[in-house]
Amino acid sequence: MIRQLYLFIAAAFCFAQHGVEPIIGLQEVQPDVWALTNARIYSSPDDVIETGTILLRNGLIDQVGMDLTIPVDATEIDMSGMTIYPGFIESWYEVDYTDTLSRQNQHWNSLVHPESNAVQSSALSEKLMDELRKLGFTSVHLVYDKGIFRGGSGIRLLNEKQTKIHSNISQVIGFDFNGWGSNDYPGALLGTMALLRQTFYDAQWYGKTMELLSLDKSLQPDFREDASLEQLYSNLNNRTPFLFNTVHELYALRAVDIATEFNLPLWLKGSGYEYRRLKELMAVKPFIILPLKYPDKPDVVNPHLALSYSTEQLKHWALAEKNPAKLEENQIPFALTTTGLKKKTQFRKNLTNAIKAGLSETEALSALTSEPAKRFGLEGILGKIEQGYIANLVVTDGNYFDDKSKVKSVWVDGRPHNFKDDPSAKFKGNWEFNWNEFTGELHLKGKSGHLLIDSTDVKLKHISYEIYLIAFSAELDSIGIPGVTRFYADYDPNKLTGRAQTVSGDGSFWSASIMTDAIDEKKKDSEKEEIELEFDAVFPEGAFGVEQYHEPENSIMVKNATIWTSSKNGILEHHDIYIRNGLIHDIGKNLQAPLGTKVINGRGKHITPGLIDCHSHSAVSAINEGTQSITSEVRIRDVIDSDDIAIYRELAGGLTTINILHGSANTIGGQNAVLKLRWGRPPAELFFTEAPQGIKFALGENVKQSNWGDDYTTRYPQTRMGVEQILRDAFERAQEYRKNWIQYNDLVLHGDDSDILPPRRDLELDALVEIMEGTRLVHCHSYRQDEILMLTRVAEDFGFTIGTFQHVLEGYKVADRIAEHGAGASTFTDWWAYKYEVIDAIPYNGTLMHDVGVNVSFNSDSDELARRMNLEAAKAVKYGGTKREEALKFVTLNPAIQLGIDEWVGSLEIGKHADFVIWSGPPLSTSTICEQTWIEGTRYFSLQDDERMRKRDRKIRSDIIQKILKEPAGSRKGIMKPNGLQPAPEYHNCLSGDDDE
Repeated sequence: MIRQLYLFIAAAFCFAQHGVEPIIGLQEVQPDVWALTNARIYSSPDDVIETGTILLRNGLIDQVGMDLTIPVDATEIDMSGMTIYPGFIESWYEVDYTDTLSRQNQHWNSLVHPESNAVQSSALSEKLMDELRKLGFTSVHLVYDKGIFRGGSGIRLLNEKQTKIHSNISQVIGFDFNGWGSNDYPGALLGTMALLRQTFYDAQWYGKTMELLSLDKSLQPDFREDASLEQLYSNLNNRTPFLFNTVHELYALRAVDIATEFNLPLWLKGSGYEYRRLKELMAVKPFIILPLKYPDKPDVVNPHLALSYSTEQLKHWALAEKNPAKLEENQIPFALTTTGLKKKTQFRKNLTNAIKAGLSETEALSALTSEPAKRFGLEGILGKIEQGYIANLVVTDGNYFDDKSKVKSVWVDGRPHNFKDDPSAKFKGNWEFNWNEFTGELHLKGKSGHLLIDSTDVKLKHISYEIYLIAFSAELDSIGIPGVTRFYADYDPNKLTGRAQTVSGDGSFWSASIMTDAIDEKKKDSEKEEIELEFDAVFPEGAFGVEQYHEPENSIMVKNATIWTSSKNGILEHHDIYIRNGLIHDIGKNLQAPLGTKVINGRGKHITPGLIDCHSHSAVSAINEGTQSITSEVRIRDVIDSDDIAIYRELAGGLTTINILHGSANTIGGQNAVLKLRWGRPPAELFFTEAPQGIKFALGENVKQSNWGDDYTTRYPQTRMGVEQILRDAFERAQEYRKNWIQYNDLVLHGDDSDILPPRRDLELDALVEIMEGTRLVHCHSYRQDEILMLTRVAEDFGFTIGTFQHVLEGYKVADRIAEHGAGASTFTDWWAYKYEVIDAIPYNGTLMHDVGVNVSFNSDSDELARRMNLEAAKAVKYGGTKREEALKFVTLNPAIQLGIDEWVGSLEIGKHADFVIWSGPPLSTSTICEQTWIEGTRYFSLQDDERMRKRDRKIRSDIIQKILKEPAGSRKGIMKPNGLQPAPEYHNCLSGDDDE
């Protein structure tokens, strides 16, 4: 079908050329039949004809092979010494969405425009087409540069007409958001992920509804048609590939999650970081459009500035060129693109470096030709030199993958585009100069140059070149020659011979020979032995990453330790604890270790349950979707950053479980995520799978934007009264929503749903229904007693109980009411005076609430504080005299109860997860340090491993810096900026909105 479409396009083009319109001026007629003879021909990446002929007719390949008969009407070109490849396909080129003429967005959100198509965009510039053709590209895959649902992609030829070949290749997805300062949803990556999911659900609902309406128009006559959802539903039904634009490996994993949830054919526009999570990508093997953009060289000459570069940055500089080879090695299909390069001319150099780093030339050629052609549904007309294919060819004077060879021409649609060599290239360098009695040096560099004669440096002017001729002028008064002297010369390899003409008109011979030391220096640089770096990627990449995922110990026993059980058993001295298959199997004295058990000497050591932080903002790429007051549809689980170094640092402080909460910019914020800190694992493997779902609420100054400035005075609510009202309104909508679904499901159950349309699934209201049904816990940011009381009443009016009041600094004033309601309290220890609504905060708050019967925990709300939660627990002893074993429960059992996970963690009891910490001394002492941290029988931190990794990382840094310093000058252009100067793409505009952030 695609070939038939192209033949129709070609016929229309011929009619336009030879139709009825008059010819204006001179007629330009190019042959329609060509014979390219005596060439080395790659008919496909793994099929080479050493000496063959290609016959082209009317823009198509007519024949290809050896000993072909040349037709009498063919124009023959002898291609002896040339290599011909199939025309390359540029697999990703972004065009400006805002410049498209037909702009009538159908969706309510301006970032959702799946009905648009980039192939319909305005014409490509001649400069761009020329840049691409000079690299060998003959067609280009166009995508829009903005949006979440960015619309369809398509292919154009890089000919004068920019012929459109295919207009519905993929539906392109971006992870765009509007940023913290915008009022438009989404303002953060959280909202983007939610909008993606909601829009897919909307498209499914819309399509099914339209199908029902086509059968019975009376069902809902006022149903509004939506071109955006209609197109998206069509894409889903037709199994159109969904092409996600990623910026690093975590975005690729997020795309995998979305594709899995909605059963999407998954393509990725890669980032160059794929080597960091190959195992996860191998599981799905998406087609990847891979950029060859490598990081610039770090500036490490100054040792102090070198410290500004993270180990992750240095390692990416060293490993980036291996990324394509890693994909090939693991059989992950990919195509190549020039996207992201400051100068497209760098593409061939980068490709050559990728081949030196292990990428095979066959795979490289496939990634430029047959692989993208197959993926784009054009394998019958593009990507090979075969009969019937479009006559797109690349002609080189050698191996394309040797950067010394040149692209001599490309053929697009059977029309040649020839390229002239840069005539100045052969003249560049330093020459020994001889003219009459004068000797010296001639230095040439393109349009600039100078003569050095008798220590006199003279700048050259009017430098011009032809293929084998150079001319320039110089003012030589300083050596006694008046006026301007003109020089010209012929080029012979490594030699110039010509004449010089002075102001008097006298002429004389001059000559120059390329300086042998310059040749030797170039040869020396090219032959310089490179330092081989002996390391591979770790998980996550950077300092303290692990070489392979931590593996559990099947049988562990810690002997003769003091065990703080955080249970009714209290503190047990000189006891053993036995772990089997990730669970606590026994606790007692003088236990016998089975054969093969890993035995740890616990004498003098103290063991506690793994610490739990009930309010964390670690390990996420975004915190607040602050554009709306109710954003219960957004989920922290969608933006987990498993690479966050805070995870490792918190493990080093004995923390094993965290409750990550949305920020406090919203009355009803996003859904939380409870994680086990399994350092090195990808996001999907961090979730505490048994934990009940939760959500973040907030009250007070943050919600009503009282301290946000004069630009934030329009979003409802602006008062504390409005906060209560918007809560009640939201739950009333959720009640109606639940009622509609109950009615619909009842009709379906009884087979009587023919006269009712299914309700639209609303992710925002789904979460609120789960709250009312008791399956989603509420964790509410709060301070003042009046607001705490208000929320307990609202919750009881709608039939649910608050899980925890977070911060709750006036909780001591209404502790009896909190206990009566059944809520927990997760508070700060000794925070106060950081804003007006905490004016009555006291450090005794935790103990006072605990004494009244409230379940109390201490939380961090801070990456730094989360590293020493044991000392937070100690403050309950200092402020209020809480018993030591009870104080430890503030960061172990009590938060576990609040999160609904106390069946598995929070205390050391038989049958629970083996999450435990080995301390050097009593855990509430400021002189005690964490020596080992275990999660489910797997050691994720130890002082010994920490020291080993520090030594490893120091050596890696030293080796990379030495390699950088020994590289030839100019080996990589540009200077990479150190961390802190350019934040990663997902971190900007992600303020948390909580009080300490």
